Amino acid sequence: MHQEYQYSFEKLKVWQNARALTLEVYQITEKLPPNEKFGLTDQIRRAAISISSNLAEGSSRITSKDQAHFSNMAYSSLMELLSHFYLAFDLNYIDKDIFENVKQKINEISNKLNALRNYQLKRN
Repeated sequence: MHQEYQYSFEKLKVWQNARALTLEVYQITEKLPPNEKFGLTDQIRRAAISISSNLAEGSSRITSKDQAHFSNMAYSSLMELLSHFYLAFDLNYIDKDIFENVKQKINEISNKLNALRNYQLKRN
């Protein structure tokens, strides 16, 4: 049997972390109030999905500058996600432990995204 091909974004630890965070976000948002289904729940999920999606899309770009642009977009979505989680915490939809766990994972992804973007910009 041969090894399954991996696309470049699949090899990125930051993409793997963003993917795992998205799965966790879906589990957390399942427990948000039903009246938030088309509000905060939808916004949180879209922001989470955008992180890994932008990394995947950026990996297909030819120039480092274009790749860095999509890494920056992923970072923007990550910050949007954090802001949404602050609101969910403020509204008592999630407890402090959940908030702090998500924020810690966001911090880790943030550091990796910044490192990736800086690497991409230096390659120009």
